[in-house]
Amino acid sequence: MEYFSSRTTRSVTIPNSFAVSLLLLLSCFAFTSTEAYDALDPTGNITIKWDIMSWTPDGYVAVVTMFNFQAYRHIQAPGWSLGWTWAKKEVIWSMVGGQTTDQGDCSKFKGNIPHCCKKNPTVVDLLPGTPYNQQIANCCRGGVINSWVQDPSNAVSAFQLSVGQAGTTNKTVRLPKNFTLQAPGPGYTCGPAKIVKATKFVTADKRRVTQALMTWNITCSYSQFLSQKTPTCCVSLSSFYNDTIVPCPTCACGCQNNMTQSGSCVSESPYLASAVSDPGKYSTTPLLQCTSHMCPIRVHWHVKLNYKSYWRVKVTITNFNFRMNYTQWNLVVQHPNFDNLTQLFSFNYKALTPYDGLNDTAMLWGIKFYNDLLMQAGPLGNVQSELLFRKDKLTFTFDKGWAFPRRIYFNGDNCVMPPPDAYPWLPNASPGTIIYLLQLIITTLAALAFLVAYA
Repeated sequence: MEYFSSRTTRSVTIPNSFAVSLLLLLSCFAFTSTEAYDALDPTGNITIKWDIMSWTPDGYVAVVTMFNFQAYRHIQAPGWSLGWTWAKKEVIWSMVGGQTTDQGDCSKFKGNIPHCCKKNPTVVDLLPGTPYNQQIANCCRGGVINSWVQDPSNAVSAFQLSVGQAGTTNKTVRLPKNFTLQAPGPGYTCGPAKIVKATKFVTADKRRVTQALMTWNITCSYSQFLSQKTPTCCVSLSSFYNDTIVPCPTCACGCQNNMTQSGSCVSESPYLASAVSDPGKYSTTPLLQCTSHMCPIRVHWHVKLNYKSYWRVKVTITNFNFRMNYTQWNLVVQHPNFDNLTQLFSFNYKALTPYDGLNDTAMLWGIKFYNDLLMQAGPLGNVQSELLFRKDKLTFTFDKGWAFPRRIYFNGDNCVMPPPDAYPWLPNASPGTIIYLLQLIITTLAALAFLVAYA
């Protein structure tokens, strides 16, 4: 391998081993950046807006609002936790709609004790049922935030705090640093706080507009690669025209012999009774049913029927986690025929068009109070629906795996697909060809029998 400099005609030979190592290193960086970018939701993020509403003798009162602008990724229980580092020696005198997890050392204060004296506080949402005098709008849901497409009215969370020992004007206040967002685990990376145009508020009668005294934004983006090293879901496939059922890839989310935590994989559900009845044994760590793929969630795509102008698919989502009920679950599927989706049974549907002129991605989720809760592993641990597609005569074909999805996400995480060469393909001979061959064989045998009889 040679590198030619633009300033000299002399060539420099790079050892092959060094070149290979360099390529491997670059590929690792490329992999990480690719995982951090979601092509199906390129503009999705969580934006944190910090609005200073009034000044106090030693600081200010602010409302902090979190907007989940992600199309299909939501924050599940036990909810979000937001942290930052103060720029000076600020303290939090009081909070409404949220609380810090640790008060810190407030021994130097006499009389009025602050709510939190830590240099790097961590704030969590309050739980449902909080007294009204401790609530503000969009608070107190236990840190659960739904996705923007699925439930925009619940895609916002907020709290109010009174900050002391801080600046009392726009020129003296200092922006917090090093924002972190756990939702509830890792995965989000937050940028620095940036001063933006002050937020404006419209009164309930829509006759007056007020605005914040100062506003800054923090943008947090999600990376599945940072969230967990192993996938959380997988896909299996089957079809009416092939007896082969393609299972989830073996060890798609881990292998049984590599499970490091005792009891994290059980073969029978009766074990669950003893595991959950004892509070000491219960935890948020997944308790999975033992499978070859070891994924908490499996999505099965079955090509069910073929009509003259339509074709039908059955989708089944199965929960293999004995410790998790998936509330407000959603599924994102990429398939070229979604521009001709005709009817959907027992699921909600929303077309996702991240790019103009491209309608090949759909978001599916359960109907409220019917199947929006995916129960834990067991007889009831699945939801299913059927999709009816209209055929496009110019592009439609069952050949070479066309009937199967290109990509599937569950709750925003990319699921492991089977390898393309394992997809159930059409038989080499069509039904018409088989019937014709059978008729030819029967006619030939009859002719031979006739010749033998009269020979």
